[in-house]
Amino acid sequence: MGSEMCIRDSCEGAMMAGGGIRKVAEAARAAYLALLGCTEEDKNAALRGMIAALARRRGEILAANARDCAAADELVAAGRLTAALRARLVFDDAKLAGAVAGLEQVLRLPDPANRVLWTMELDEGLTLRRVSCALGVIGVVFESRPDVVVQVSGLLLKAGNAGILKGGKEAQATNAALMAALREGLAASPAVSVDALQLLSTREEVRELLACDAEVDLLIPRGGKELVKQIQAGTRIPVLGHADGVCHVYVHEAADLAKAQRIVVDAKTEYPAVCNAAETVLFDRGGAARLLPPVVRALMAEGVEVRGCPETRALVPEAGAAGEDAWSAEYLDLIASVRVVADLAAAAAHINRYGSHHTDAIVTEDEAAAAYFCRYVDSAGVFVNASTRFADGFRYGLGAEIGISTGKIHARGPVGLEGIVTYKYELRGAGHAVGDYGPGKRSYTHRTPEPGAGCP
Repeated sequence: MGSEMCIRDSCEGAMMAGGGIRKVAEAARAAYLALLGCTEEDKNAALRGMIAALARRRGEILAANARDCAAADELVAAGRLTAALRARLVFDDAKLAGAVAGLEQVLRLPDPANRVLWTMELDEGLTLRRVSCALGVIGVVFESRPDVVVQVSGLLLKAGNAGILKGGKEAQATNAALMAALREGLAASPAVSVDALQLLSTREEVRELLACDAEVDLLIPRGGKELVKQIQAGTRIPVLGHADGVCHVYVHEAADLAKAQRIVVDAKTEYPAVCNAAETVLFDRGGAARLLPPVVRALMAEGVEVRGCPETRALVPEAGAAGEDAWSAEYLDLIASVRVVADLAAAAAHINRYGSHHTDAIVTEDEAAAAYFCRYVDSAGVFVNASTRFADGFRYGLGAEIGISTGKIHARGPVGLEGIVTYKYELRGAGHAVGDYGPGKRSYTHRTPEPGAGCP
């Protein structure tokens, strides 16, 4: 109760002052501008404070999550929430430990801002540098998983961004408790404003946020395609994210059976309610008789409902029938579509047509087939002999992730620290003027300085 009230009071105080969510966004922008003057140690001190506060408030956080889970159980019983989505709400000691580990990883990573990325001497004494910098104020709207609050907050802060977060209503108490702890932790660094991290609680507040294009620089939706589409359609703020997680595992005719079983079962069942879980398994016709029955039955042994094409059902009669809509379905549950394709080229064509350009894997012992797959599958992640579940910022060593992007502009795949910074150009001269250059005047040198050469 105390943690929830802390956040509510903070947000409502800003809104009562006049302007509602715009006041919250303005406060976040002021906090971001203050962060521009923070050193890496200033930000690391805040991160250490956040880690300590999570430990201090453990009891409150777990109690809040127990309330959310009890309410979710009632929704499941009433048929208003799936068991898979209910499982995503859990924030226990293991999840808390994982969240802390993510913050500790972010703490150890180098500051992605204020790094010189590229240098060019335009003329003697006139040097141009491309320098990394924070994006600004980032709004993150996500569903279900409360650990996202911790992951996103740590990444945003380390990169020098301010964040306005909104989680799913099913985890509202947990989200509030976590944010209260994180904001308390910011006080460990006097240079960091508590307004650098803020939490919204209602859909109406999100709608108001979408209109704050003067204060908010980027929106990142994490959730189902309807959420993503609504945000994209309702704002002039740039949006980074993905609408679907229709991931594939393609079992090539040269696949090792044991590897295929292990990878397919893991990709589908390890955590079926997340976007990097496999939804469709493809089999090469040349290897289907050898590989498909044992792999499909391994899935069934784990409780997976299999919906297959006619060739699949001929090999495994107990499989259900797949309609055309099965190939583009994102189940987020223990359901898998299975299809036999003609060859490697047909597998790539199927994935590019029906997939969501998220993460797709091939199982094969043929290096040429693996190379073809990596070249021709147009996805943010293409894996060889590994589960699609590895598509994750924490597993990539990015310090968790702020989201996954299937687009091709700015950031792609799991978005860690490098994906939430941009760059600016710094030009340093000594009284140089453009009028000094041209025919019969000075010429540009456009010389790349030698490594180690200083810049004015």
